[in-house]
Amino acid sequence: MDTYQQGLPRIFGALSDPTRLAVIDRLLDGPASVSALAEPFDMAGPSFLKHLRVLEEAGLVVSTKSGRVRTVRIVPETLSWVDHWVRHHRARLEASLDRLGVFLDQEQ
Repeated sequence: MDTYQQGLPRIFGALSDPTRLAVIDRLLDGPASVSALAEPFDMAGPSFLKHLRVLEEAGLVVSTKSGRVRTVRIVPETLSWVDHWVRHHRARLEASLDRLGVFLDQEQ
């Protein structure tokens, strides 16, 4: 498959969780501290950190520590693989539907 990237299954797995997807959505506005990211969620700190770890292991985010504050930012290059995969498969689907439309028009 020409759109295959080795980490893509891990990326999609990380994005499949509503909490992690919400974190990515928030990070599209810019970097944030772990505490700011965790604030909207009703879960214990260690549980939230597990979500961040999954995102980091998928290469979707990176974090840096300055003093006592850990800041998380998105890795845009990783999201570009998702965009590329979706665009490619959408184009293939649309081409298939176009061929079906031509066939059906010829049959009438």
